[in-house]
Amino acid sequence: MLFSRLSLVALLLCLVLIPLGAYVRLNDAGLGCPDWPGCYGHIGVPTADHHVEAANEAYPDRPVEAHKGWKEMIHRYIATVLGLVIIGLLIVGWRGRKSGLPWKLPALMLVWVILQGALGAFTVTWKVMPLIVTAHLLGGMVMFALTWLLWIRQREQGKPRLPVPKAFRPLAGLALAALAVQIFLGGWTSTNYAALACPEFPLCANGALWPQQPNYTEAFRLWHPQGQYQSYEYGVLDQPTRQTIHAVHRLGAVIVGSVLIVLGFVFAARGANRRWKGLGYSLVGMVGLQIVLGISAVHFGLPLWVATAHNAGAMLLLMVVVSINFHAWHGAARA
Repeated sequence: MLFSRLSLVALLLCLVLIPLGAYVRLNDAGLGCPDWPGCYGHIGVPTADHHVEAANEAYPDRPVEAHKGWKEMIHRYIATVLGLVIIGLLIVGWRGRKSGLPWKLPALMLVWVILQGALGAFTVTWKVMPLIVTAHLLGGMVMFALTWLLWIRQREQGKPRLPVPKAFRPLAGLALAALAVQIFLGGWTSTNYAALACPEFPLCANGALWPQQPNYTEAFRLWHPQGQYQSYEYGVLDQPTRQTIHAVHRLGAVIVGSVLIVLGFVFAARGANRRWKGLGYSLVGMVGLQIVLGISAVHFGLPLWVATAHNAGAMLLLMVVVSINFHAWHGAARA
């Protein structure tokens, strides 16, 4: 069926796009192309000598670095393909709406991918401002959640609904809200270049568990007036402020991780179905994996593959939590 195939393609593109976005950011390639949607005015990274010379004259503070530019452009190409696939989903869904095909969710996905494109443009034009980059990351996670929700709805269509204790609905919502907070904290840590601000574990720095001079006001100042800094690349905050961001992210990991592990065991123990047990234990396992990757990132000095895997792990953890919410709210509720 064409709709199901397009749903799968959209899901696979998101599975590639989100870790690739993290990879681009961690390679400091977010400004590899200083304009948008092209790259130095070209559809691809300029390679001819005269094109490179013209690009360097137009952007003297951003000379052409082809290896960074191509990373950024490949990310944009895949995002463009995703947008086209979503348009296809909306067209097919609208035409088949009388036969039960969904079209409202693809419509929401299309609006969201357009918003993501706008955030991608602002990421470049506002010189990787942390608020914009973090919003772009969160938007990508929402985009993945929507594509996964569309796919799981197609997969579960016509199957018997799972029995769901009524208590599971608020608990599932709590899991989603807690995870959203932690994903924000992770994104804020990354976009403010604070991932290695606390180089010790479980301590922060200099043998102290918490930053000695925490600065919460500056650490979580979301908006900086445009033009205040020439660029936010490599970060603009001082070390104590970055340590504050990192420490709060760690504290969030302890609190949110504990909540999700407890909820995972609750879903596994009280769900009268093997599917619930699988979802519950998957939640526990994914939280454990994220904790290991987070500790490894600090211990080994933020290797690129570990940092990228940590981002991908958050995406897969979100997949489990979205699945739990889907079955909690669309299953057969009971007293």
